[in-house]
Amino acid sequence: MTKSLAIVQAQGSLNASNAHAFHSSLIQQIQSDLASGLVVDMSQVESLDSAGLIALVSALKQARQLQKRLCLFSVPPAIRILFELTQLDRAFEMVDELPQSLPMAA
Repeated sequence: MTKSLAIVQAQGSLNASNAHAFHSSLIQQIQSDLASGLVVDMSQVESLDSAGLIALVSALKQARQLQKRLCLFSVPPAIRILFELTQLDRAFEMVDELPQSLPMAA
């Protein structure tokens, strides 16, 4: 059985009020034995603050420790600018098309 990428749909504002729950859902998917990696669908994200960024960076670190893939899908231009300003666009894989071998949405 080939492992596939899990998908997490992020939406609204990723900020201090919900970053912990968002981070927990990312880590749960990354640690799943069924997934070879994680796609975070950013298409519905309206805003992102430092807490949201920290949640994503922490999840990326966890994915790398487990030798799994983590990529950000469909990052809106206003959010992409944040990644560029913080130079995190160099750390994250950002894709505009869903990678092959995707499972059911999480």
